[in-house]
Amino acid sequence: MKATGIVRRIDDLGRIVIPKEIRRTLRIREGDPLEIFTNREGEIMLKKYSPIGELGEFAASYAESLSLTTGHLICITDRDYVIAAAGAKKRDYEGKPLSSELENLIEQRGNVQAQAEDGAYIKITLDDKGEFPYEAIATIICNGDSIGAVVIYGKDEKKFHGEVEKQLAVTAAHFLGKQMEQ
Repeated sequence: MKATGIVRRIDDLGRIVIPKEIRRTLRIREGDPLEIFTNREGEIMLKKYSPIGELGEFAASYAESLSLTTGHLICITDRDYVIAAAGAKKRDYEGKPLSSELENLIEQRGNVQAQAEDGAYIKITLDDKGEFPYEAIATIICNGDSIGAVVIYGKDEKKFHGEVEKQLAVTAAHFLGKQMEQ
């Protein structure tokens, strides 16, 4: 653990304020769920909770199936990171933080089908090099909350039909959202 030098007192209702600097660094927003853990040394640990992260292995298998079927790069995200990726260049995306544009799209519950030349095109991660000129993105909704996205990235115009990939992304997002509700 990293010491911050910040000390906070517990108020009369048992609450403690997490400093703004830490919230900003960990990308914790108002209303975000946190998991609380304790260890044998008496330490309390907070971890940002990712509902879609609970489906990590399942999401990875689903992404792999979609990638094998379509031949495209598939990324499944929570609200902050790419939690599963399959296909060409998956290592460049897996575990990476999302771009603010994708975070905003998820927050607004949007879906996108775009080409790199379009104004609607969104880079997925902070360090996305834009190697995939075609994309389809669908927001994952669970119990009324936006919890992540399914991204289908394509390089080849002849293989990327657009509307088909958009419908696949929407279907995958709907399916993953329903899985989380169970």
